[in-house]
Amino acid sequence: MIDLLLKPENIIVVLGSIGAFLTIVAFGMPLLGSNNMRSRLKAVAARREELSAAQRRKYTNQPSSLRQQSGRSFVTYLVDKLRLINPADSVGMKHKLAQAGLRSEAHLYTYAFFRFVAPILFGLLTAMYLFFIAKVEMGPSAKLIYSFAAAVIGFFLPQILIKNKIQNRQNAIQVAIPNAMDLLIICVDAGLSMEAAFHRVAEELQKQAPELSEELGLTNAELAFLTDRRQAMLNLSERTGLPAIKALVTAMVQAERYGTAIGLSLRVLSEEQRNERMSRAEQKAGALPAQLTVPMIVFFLPVLFVVLLGPAIIKVLGII
Repeated sequence: MIDLLLKPENIIVVLGSIGAFLTIVAFGMPLLGSNNMRSRLKAVAARREELSAAQRRKYTNQPSSLRQQSGRSFVTYLVDKLRLINPADSVGMKHKLAQAGLRSEAHLYTYAFFRFVAPILFGLLTAMYLFFIAKVEMGPSAKLIYSFAAAVIGFFLPQILIKNKIQNRQNAIQVAIPNAMDLLIICVDAGLSMEAAFHRVAEELQKQAPELSEELGLTNAELAFLTDRRQAMLNLSERTGLPAIKALVTAMVQAERYGTAIGLSLRVLSEEQRNERMSRAEQKAGALPAQLTVPMIVFFLPVLFVVLLGPAIIKVLGII
Protein backbone atom coordinates (compact mmCIF):
# COMPACT_ATOMS: atom_id res chain seq x y z
CA MET A 1 0.00 0.00 0.00
CA ILE A 2 2.82 2.40 0.87
CA ASP A 3 4.46 1.64 -2.47
CA LEU A 4 1.24 2.58 -4.26
CA LEU A 5 0.99 5.83 -2.31
CA LEU A 6 4.58 6.74 -3.13
CA LYS A 7 4.38 6.00 -6.85
CA PRO A 8 5.23 9.11 -8.87
CA GLU A 9 2.14 8.92 -11.09
CA ASN A 10 -0.20 8.68 -8.08
CA ILE A 11 1.48 11.58 -6.32
CA ILE A 12 1.33 13.65 -9.52
CA VAL A 13 -2.40 12.96 -9.90
CA VAL A 14 -3.18 13.99 -6.33
CA LEU A 15 -0.96 17.08 -6.45
CA GLY A 16 -2.45 18.05 -9.80
CA SER A 17 -5.97 17.78 -8.40
CA ILE A 18 -5.08 19.87 -5.36
CA GLY A 19 -3.32 22.41 -7.56
CA ALA A 20 -6.34 22.70 -9.87
CA PHE A 21 -8.65 23.21 -6.91
CA LEU A 22 -6.40 25.85 -5.35
CA THR A 23 -6.20 27.63 -8.69
CA ILE A 24 -10.00 27.75 -8.91
CA VAL A 25 -10.17 29.04 -5.33
CA ALA A 26 -7.51 31.68 -6.02
CA PHE A 27 -9.41 33.00 -9.03
CA GLY A 28 -12.82 32.67 -7.42
CA MET A 29 -12.20 34.26 -4.02
CA PRO A 30 -11.87 37.83 -5.38
CA LEU A 31 -15.17 37.38 -7.20
CA LEU A 32 -16.95 35.87 -4.21
CA GLY A 33 -15.67 38.32 -1.61
CA SER A 34 -15.72 41.77 -3.16
CA ASN A 35 -14.03 44.39 -1.03
CA ASN A 36 -15.47 47.56 -2.50
CA MET A 37 -16.55 50.66 -0.68
CA ARG A 38 -20.25 50.13 -1.36
CA SER A 39 -20.33 46.84 0.54
CA ARG A 40 -18.53 48.39 3.52
CA LEU A 41 -20.91 51.32 3.69
CA LYS A 42 -23.79 48.88 3.40
CA ALA A 43 -22.41 46.89 6.36
CA VAL A 44 -22.22 50.03 8.50
CA ALA A 45 -25.76 51.01 7.50
CA ALA A 46 -27.01 47.50 8.27
CA ARG A 47 -25.39 47.60 11.72
CA ARG A 48 -26.96 51.00 12.39
CA GLU A 49 -30.37 49.69 11.32
CA GLU A 50 -29.90 46.61 13.50
CA LEU A 51 -29.12 48.71 16.55
CA SER A 52 -32.04 51.00 15.82
CA ALA A 53 -34.39 48.03 15.47
CA ALA A 54 -33.09 46.57 18.73
CA GLN A 55 -33.84 49.83 20.51
CA ARG A 56 -37.34 49.96 19.03
CA ARG A 57 -38.04 46.36 20.09
CA LYS A 58 -36.79 47.19 23.56
CA TYR A 59 -39.43 49.87 24.03
CA THR A 60 -42.27 48.32 22.02
CA ASN A 61 -41.77 44.66 23.14
CA GLN A 62 -41.71 43.39 19.53
CA PRO A 63 -40.00 39.99 19.24
CA SER A 64 -38.35 40.49 15.85
CA SER A 65 -38.96 41.81 12.38
CA LEU A 66 -41.12 39.95 9.88
CA ARG A 67 -38.26 39.70 7.46
CA GLN A 68 -36.10 37.89 10.00
CA GLN A 69 -38.94 35.49 10.83
CA SER A 70 -39.94 34.62 7.27
CA GLY A 71 -36.70 34.94 5.33
CA ARG A 72 -35.24 31.51 6.15
CA SER A 73 -33.05 30.15 3.39
CA PHE A 74 -32.15 26.53 2.73
CA VAL A 75 -28.77 26.99 4.45
CA THR A 76 -30.43 28.42 7.57
CA TYR A 77 -33.01 25.63 7.61
CA LEU A 78 -30.37 22.91 7.22
CA VAL A 79 -28.09 24.35 9.89
CA ASP A 80 -30.98 24.65 12.36
CA LYS A 81 -32.31 21.21 11.47
CA LEU A 82 -28.97 19.48 11.97
CA ARG A 83 -28.04 21.72 14.92
CA LEU A 84 -24.67 22.55 13.44
CA ILE A 85 -24.29 25.65 15.63
CA ASN A 86 -23.59 24.77 19.22
CA PRO A 87 -24.90 27.52 21.53
CA ALA A 88 -21.79 27.17 23.68
CA ASP A 89 -19.51 27.74 20.67
CA SER A 90 -21.63 30.27 18.79
CA VAL A 91 -20.17 33.20 20.74
CA GLY A 92 -16.63 32.22 19.80
CA MET A 93 -17.63 31.67 16.17
CA LYS A 94 -19.30 35.09 16.00
CA HIS A 95 -16.21 36.64 17.56
CA LYS A 96 -13.90 35.11 14.94
CA LEU A 97 -16.19 36.02 12.06
CA ALA A 98 -16.47 39.58 13.37
CA GLN A 99 -12.69 39.87 13.39
CA ALA A 100 -12.75 38.75 9.76
CA GLY A 101 -15.33 41.42 8.91
CA LEU A 102 -18.26 38.97 8.71
CA ARG A 103 -20.76 40.14 11.30
CA SER A 104 -24.24 39.20 10.15
CA GLU A 105 -26.21 36.14 11.19
CA ALA A 106 -26.10 34.92 7.58
CA HIS A 107 -22.30 34.73 7.72
CA LEU A 108 -22.50 32.57 10.84
CA TYR A 109 -24.91 30.13 9.18
CA THR A 110 -22.87 30.07 5.97
CA TYR A 111 -19.68 29.30 7.88
CA ALA A 112 -21.34 26.49 9.83
CA PHE A 113 -22.83 25.10 6.61
CA PHE A 114 -19.54 24.99 4.72
CA ARG A 115 -17.69 23.60 7.72
CA PHE A 116 -20.14 20.69 7.61
CA VAL A 117 -20.35 20.29 3.83
CA ALA A 118 -16.70 20.85 2.83
CA PRO A 119 -15.29 17.54 4.26
CA ILE A 120 -18.11 15.52 2.66
CA LEU A 121 -17.76 17.32 -0.66
CA PHE A 122 -13.98 17.03 -0.80
CA GLY A 123 -14.03 13.36 0.16
CA LEU A 124 -16.77 12.43 -2.33
CA LEU A 125 -15.25 14.36 -5.23
CA THR A 126 -11.82 12.84 -4.61
CA ALA A 127 -13.30 9.34 -4.34
CA MET A 128 -15.33 9.78 -7.53
CA TYR A 129 -12.27 11.06 -9.38
CA LEU A 130 -9.98 8.26 -8.21
CA PHE A 131 -12.49 5.41 -8.59
CA PHE A 132 -14.32 6.37 -11.79
CA ILE A 133 -12.44 9.07 -13.72
CA ALA A 134 -8.69 8.79 -13.17
CA LYS A 135 -7.05 5.72 -14.66
CA VAL A 136 -4.21 5.18 -12.20
CA GLU A 137 -2.68 2.01 -10.85
CA MET A 138 -3.86 2.30 -7.26
CA GLY A 139 -5.61 -0.12 -4.95
CA PRO A 140 -8.98 0.60 -3.33
CA SER A 141 -7.38 1.09 0.07
CA ALA A 142 -4.98 3.71 -1.30
CA LYS A 143 -7.86 5.53 -3.01
CA LEU A 144 -9.78 5.54 0.27
CA ILE A 145 -6.76 6.97 2.07
CA TYR A 146 -6.49 9.79 -0.46
CA SER A 147 -10.23 10.44 -0.16
CA PHE A 148 -9.95 10.60 3.62
CA ALA A 149 -7.00 13.01 3.31
CA ALA A 150 -9.09 15.23 1.04
CA ALA A 151 -11.93 15.16 3.59
CA VAL A 152 -9.50 16.24 6.31
CA ILE A 153 -8.35 19.12 4.09
CA GLY A 154 -11.97 20.10 3.55
CA PHE A 155 -12.59 20.06 7.30
CA PHE A 156 -9.74 22.47 8.06
CA LEU A 157 -10.07 24.65 4.95
CA PRO A 158 -12.88 26.98 6.24
CA GLN A 159 -10.96 27.59 9.46
CA ILE A 160 -7.76 28.32 7.53
CA LEU A 161 -9.55 30.76 5.23
CA ILE A 162 -11.12 32.59 8.19
CA LYS A 163 -7.77 32.80 10.00
CA ASN A 164 -6.11 34.11 6.86
CA LYS A 165 -8.83 36.73 6.42
CA ILE A 166 -8.48 37.79 10.06
CA GLN A 167 -4.71 38.12 9.71
CA ASN A 168 -4.95 40.19 6.54
CA ARG A 169 -7.58 42.44 8.05
CA GLN A 170 -5.59 42.97 11.25
CA ASN A 171 -2.47 43.81 9.25
CA ALA A 172 -4.38 46.39 7.22
CA ILE A 173 -5.83 47.96 10.36
CA GLN A 174 -2.46 47.91 12.16
CA VAL A 175 -0.80 49.91 9.39
CA ALA A 176 -3.47 52.64 9.48
CA ILE A 177 -3.67 53.07 13.28
CA PRO A 178 -1.01 55.85 13.63
CA ASN A 179 -2.64 57.99 10.95
CA ALA A 180 -6.07 57.42 12.49
CA MET A 181 -4.78 58.50 15.91
CA ASP A 182 -3.29 61.66 14.41
CA LEU A 183 -6.65 62.48 12.86
CA LEU A 184 -8.38 61.79 16.16
CA ILE A 185 -5.97 64.18 17.90
CA ILE A 186 -6.80 66.91 15.39
CA CYS A 187 -10.54 66.34 15.83
CA VAL A 188 -10.33 66.27 19.63
CA ASP A 189 -8.19 69.43 19.73
CA ALA A 190 -10.75 71.11 17.47
CA GLY A 191 -13.43 70.50 20.10
CA LEU A 192 -15.36 67.68 18.42
CA SER A 193 -17.13 65.08 20.50
CA MET A 194 -16.11 61.43 20.40
CA GLU A 195 -18.95 60.50 18.02
CA ALA A 196 -18.18 63.38 15.68
CA ALA A 197 -14.44 62.57 15.80
CA PHE A 198 -15.03 58.92 14.91
CA HIS A 199 -17.41 59.93 12.12
CA ARG A 200 -14.93 62.41 10.67
CA VAL A 201 -11.97 60.02 10.84
CA ALA A 202 -14.03 57.22 9.29
CA GLU A 203 -14.88 59.49 6.35
CA GLU A 204 -11.23 60.51 5.90
CA LEU A 205 -9.98 56.90 5.91
CA GLN A 206 -12.53 55.42 3.51
CA LYS A 207 -10.05 55.13 0.64
CA GLN A 208 -6.77 54.85 2.51
CA ALA A 209 -7.83 52.31 5.14
CA PRO A 210 -11.34 50.96 4.42
CA GLU A 211 -11.10 48.26 7.11
CA LEU A 212 -10.37 50.72 9.91
CA SER A 213 -12.90 53.18 8.47
CA GLU A 214 -15.56 50.50 8.63
CA GLU A 215 -14.76 49.67 12.26
CA LEU A 216 -14.84 53.32 13.29
CA GLY A 217 -18.14 53.78 11.47
CA LEU A 218 -19.62 50.81 13.34
CA THR A 219 -18.34 52.21 16.63
CA ASN A 220 -19.91 55.56 15.81
CA ALA A 221 -23.24 53.83 15.14
CA GLU A 222 -23.02 51.92 18.42
CA LEU A 223 -22.16 55.08 20.34
CA ALA A 224 -25.31 56.66 18.96
CA PHE A 225 -27.66 53.78 19.82
CA LEU A 226 -26.20 51.83 22.72
CA THR A 227 -26.99 53.08 26.20
CA ASP A 228 -23.59 52.02 27.55
CA ARG A 229 -20.86 53.95 25.71
CA ARG A 230 -18.20 51.80 27.35
CA GLN A 231 -19.68 48.70 25.70
CA ALA A 232 -19.44 50.35 22.28
CA MET A 233 -15.72 50.97 22.88
CA LEU A 234 -15.15 47.42 24.08
CA ASN A 235 -16.92 46.08 20.99
CA LEU A 236 -14.37 47.91 18.84
CA SER A 237 -11.55 46.22 20.73
CA GLU A 238 -13.15 42.77 20.41
CA ARG A 239 -13.87 43.15 16.68
CA THR A 240 -10.27 44.05 15.85
CA GLY A 241 -8.34 41.98 18.41
CA LEU A 242 -5.31 44.29 18.21
CA PRO A 243 -3.31 45.48 21.26
CA ALA A 244 -3.11 49.00 19.80
CA ILE A 245 -6.89 49.27 19.57
CA LYS A 246 -7.21 47.86 23.09
CA ALA A 247 -4.86 50.56 24.38
CA LEU A 248 -6.85 53.22 22.52
CA VAL A 249 -10.12 51.92 23.94
CA THR A 250 -8.68 51.80 27.47
CA ALA A 251 -7.49 55.40 27.19
CA MET A 252 -10.88 56.57 25.92
CA VAL A 253 -12.81 54.69 28.59
CA GLN A 254 -10.62 56.11 31.36
CA ALA A 255 -10.86 59.62 29.92
CA GLU A 256 -14.63 59.41 29.81
CA ARG A 257 -14.90 57.91 33.29
CA TYR A 258 -12.56 60.32 35.07
CA GLY A 259 -13.01 63.35 32.83
CA THR A 260 -9.33 63.62 31.87
CA ALA A 261 -8.02 65.03 28.58
CA ILE A 262 -7.74 62.44 25.83
CA GLY A 263 -5.41 64.44 23.56
CA LEU A 264 -2.19 63.72 25.47
CA SER A 265 -2.96 59.99 25.70
CA LEU A 266 -3.65 59.85 21.96
CA ARG A 267 -0.34 61.57 21.20
CA VAL A 268 1.57 59.07 23.33
CA LEU A 269 -0.23 56.13 21.72
CA SER A 270 0.36 57.52 18.22
CA GLU A 271 4.08 57.89 18.88
CA GLU A 272 4.27 54.36 20.29
CA GLN A 273 2.50 52.93 17.24
CA ARG A 274 4.85 54.73 14.84
CA ASN A 275 7.87 53.42 16.71
CA GLU A 276 6.42 49.93 16.71
CA ARG A 277 5.72 50.11 12.98
CA MET A 278 9.31 51.21 12.36
CA SER A 279 10.64 48.35 14.47
CA ARG A 280 8.50 45.84 12.55
CA ALA A 281 9.86 47.21 9.28
CA GLU A 282 13.43 46.86 10.59
CA GLN A 283 12.73 43.27 11.65
CA LYS A 284 11.39 42.40 8.22
CA ALA A 285 14.39 44.04 6.56
CA GLY A 286 16.76 42.12 8.83
CA ALA A 287 15.07 38.81 8.03
CA LEU A 288 15.26 39.27 4.26
CA PRO A 289 18.87 38.01 3.79
CA ALA A 290 18.09 34.73 5.56
CA GLN A 291 14.87 34.29 3.56
CA LEU A 292 16.63 34.98 0.25
CA THR A 293 19.43 32.49 0.86
CA VAL A 294 17.54 29.39 -0.28
CA PRO A 295 16.02 30.97 -3.44
CA MET A 296 19.44 32.31 -4.45
CA ILE A 297 21.08 28.91 -3.94
CA VAL A 298 18.35 27.05 -5.82
CA PHE A 299 17.79 29.44 -8.73
CA PHE A 300 20.81 31.74 -9.01
CA LEU A 301 23.83 29.50 -8.48
CA PRO A 302 22.94 26.83 -11.12
CA VAL A 303 22.47 29.54 -13.74
CA LEU A 304 25.75 31.14 -12.71
CA PHE A 305 27.59 27.82 -13.05
CA VAL A 306 26.08 27.24 -16.48
CA VAL A 307 27.09 30.72 -17.67
CA LEU A 308 30.63 30.52 -16.28
CA LEU A 309 31.47 26.87 -16.92
CA GLY A 310 29.29 26.21 -19.95
CA PRO A 311 31.65 27.65 -22.60
CA ALA A 312 34.66 25.83 -21.09
CA ILE A 313 32.81 22.50 -21.03
CA ILE A 314 31.63 22.97 -24.60
CA LYS A 315 35.18 23.80 -25.72
CA VAL A 316 36.68 20.81 -23.91
CA LEU A 317 34.12 18.37 -25.30
CA GLY A 318 34.46 19.83 -28.74
CA ILE A 319 30.73 20.19 -29.26
CA ILE A 320 31.15 23.40 -31.25
